[in-house]
Amino acid sequence: MLNNNPFSILAETVSPLAMQYFIIAMVLLIAVGTIIQMIHHKNLKYFFENAKKAKLSATKKLGIGEKSAIIAKTTVVDIGTTSELGFGKRRLAHVLGMYGTILFWISSAVLVFCYTGADKTNSETWSMLWHVGAILTCLGGFWFWFFLRVDVSAEAHPWYRIIKADLFVLALLACSTFGLAWSFTQFNGQAGLSYLFLTLFVASNLILFGGVYWSKFAHMFYKPGAAIQKNLAEADGSRDNLPPPADAPEQFGLGIKREEPKHY
Repeated sequence: MLNNNPFSILAETVSPLAMQYFIIAMVLLIAVGTIIQMIHHKNLKYFFENAKKAKLSATKKLGIGEKSAIIAKTTVVDIGTTSELGFGKRRLAHVLGMYGTILFWISSAVLVFCYTGADKTNSETWSMLWHVGAILTCLGGFWFWFFLRVDVSAEAHPWYRIIKADLFVLALLACSTFGLAWSFTQFNGQAGLSYLFLTLFVASNLILFGGVYWSKFAHMFYKPGAAIQKNLAEADGSRDNLPPPADAPEQFGLGIKREEPKHY
């Protein structure tokens, strides 16, 4: 099953061109939803205004080489490994879900555009990556959902409590789960179940990409930008207009020994 391209078999009943148009439509939904969210929430305006203020209070002017090095390091270390979450289960779950999702999305596009159609050959490598990406997304996502969410682990809310902020992770989990179920039933010749899971797979994609405005989908774009700006501000001395850290431990002693926080 892992070497099977489910889109290639689907092409016997659905035009490969229709699948390609569907992917393009999903990309457009991401762009439109993100732009509308930025305009409505004024995120971009705040980001540039804050960066402008920080530039005025900078104590050091960074050269192009220094900025490039900071951006590269932030991309590889902070963003690539989600280092802001520290060492622990939450970070591991996030990394599994993040790279699983990236693999799942990229391999979906490659399989549909390059390996689906009457005159196209199968690629076991990309088919494997599609399944592995979906599995990693499920592992990281379900681990987070049932055990690591802040409102579950720290605030004792039940795992089935759902709020609007959960739309992104639930839709993403639905996509990967129904995608795997569709591939499994299709491979085993269970036509009825296969079309059922295909319908759920398509519906969950529509919810995921069509719900960008209402979900936390756009945090994938905001968080990297914020991390880069934070590190640039620390390097040029502006510190995003924040005061320098207080030397409280030396002034006030060791203080109260506290339990490790379970939140961010």
